Amino acid sequence: MKILIIRFSSIGDIVLTTPVIRCVKMQVPDAEVHFLTKKNFASVVRSNPYIDKLHLLDESLDNTIAALAEEGFDWVIDLHHNLRTLRIKKVLKCPSKSFNKLNIQKWLLTNFKLNFLPQKHIVDRYLETVSHLGVRNDGAGLDYFIPANEEIKPSDLPASHQLGYIGLVVGAAHATKRLPLHKLKELVQLIDHPLVILGGPEDRSTGEVLAELDPIRVYNACGKFSLNESADLVRKAKLIITHDTGLMHIAAAFRKPVISVWGNTVPAFGMTPYINQPGAPAVLINGISLPVTGNSNGGTDQVEVIGLRCRPCSKIGHDACPKGHFKCMEQIDLQDLHKKTRQLLAAR
Repeated sequence: MKILIIRFSSIGDIVLTTPVIRCVKMQVPDAEVHFLTKKNFASVVRSNPYIDKLHLLDESLDNTIAALAEEGFDWVIDLHHNLRTLRIKKVLKCPSKSFNKLNIQKWLLTNFKLNFLPQKHIVDRYLETVSHLGVRNDGAGLDYFIPANEEIKPSDLPASHQLGYIGLVVGAAHATKRLPLHKLKELVQLIDHPLVILGGPEDRSTGEVLAELDPIRVYNACGKFSLNESADLVRKAKLIITHDTGLMHIAAAFRKPVISVWGNTVPAFGMTPYINQPGAPAVLINGISLPVTGNSNGGTDQVEVIGLRCRPCSKIGHDACPKGHFKCMEQIDLQDLHKKTRQLLAAR
């Protein structure tokens, strides 16, 4: 059975689809799994052994659709569900199942603070789209596979960090999902442990400011590594402190202890770190046993400001606080965050 799974973006959302990819491949007899995403995010899934063929969204949607039409798919699993995927499904003319984004429920929560969202993680809702194929959650959590040529070497880190470090993810797609710089500086000064600052090129200046606080203890990795290399820095960390962003889900894929910091978005959206169930078995592909991609030392905690009437103000985020006060981040209790950090480190 030839199955096309679609998720165009973004990093975190694609990582959250990996249980669907794996479970379809392992549980549907003779499944040939194809995956369609944007070119910008190809590295997120290019090394995934459960994907038989990767398709990349061309600048011309017509060209992409023409290439897909030649495949002769038996099913389309649409985990993005927008106008472009509607057009793809219409042309392919094969059975399809689409993910329910629950946009009305999210609108009610962000605009009227009425929560009608199911108390269910988005991973489990993604998996509902393939239940008709007899697919069930195998409990093995998220996947993230790093090619060997993009693994970090010990020499890529300063000697002060080669015996272990905490990863601090400072980036996020929207400003209202990020701690302000002065809060990050205070947090860095609280944590008496080697830190690697993680983020993209756009976070380089923030990382530089934080590294200047203690150039020996704090290493700025923002913009210095590829996505997969940054993912390997996450994999090698003792613990990850992160905003609601893609590296948070990559950390969950590696079963790392994660402390997530929430601003304008809320855990109720169902996108908290998704850790595998204890004792999840190895899985088999082409007769080869593949363990889950992380280790068993995971544990999660979260920090947020409870009781703000303006929160959540968006299901995604804003460039600035709509109210101007940014209380959802300004009132984050950094002492509590520091306490949780020490507790998770001790639990390791």
